Amino acid sequence: MAHIPINHPARTLYRVISGLVGLYILIFGIFGIVETAGESLFAREGNYALGLRTNLAFSLVSVAFGIVIMIGASLRGNLGHFMNLTAGVVFLVVGLVMLSVLQTDANILNFSVATVVVSLIFGLITLATGLYDKIGPPERAAAESRYRRAASPDSQPG
Repeated sequence: MAHIPINHPARTLYRVISGLVGLYILIFGIFGIVETAGESLFAREGNYALGLRTNLAFSLVSVAFGIVIMIGASLRGNLGHFMNLTAGVVFLVVGLVMLSVLQTDANILNFSVATVVVSLIFGLITLATGLYDKIGPPERAAAESRYRRAASPDSQPG
């Protein structure tokens, strides 16, 4: 991963976007807990929160994961960078796993196709924000910039 941009000028914007994803997930989880209160943990009823199907287990996981993403977005060091990369991969993997078990009894989080799509979109967003929010010393950022300029097709003689 030597060519991930360091000190990207828009890294603050990417952290804000990641924080908004985390905030949405947190709010979704809270609404889901309110909606599914009193039901079993892995109920497969027709409960919806913010337009997505949910159950108590998925709502609790969403609250925890939303808090983690918001913490990662608020951290100024590279820990937030790695948290965003990890969260993006987790979203993508969970979305694909739940897609594969959508119409089976293994759908313990009560996913629907819409939930899978949202999970995959959030995975791509958090992965992208993780790719552009790496922080490093100015010398390393300048060296990376020189490397990219030297490797660009415009700088090649010919």
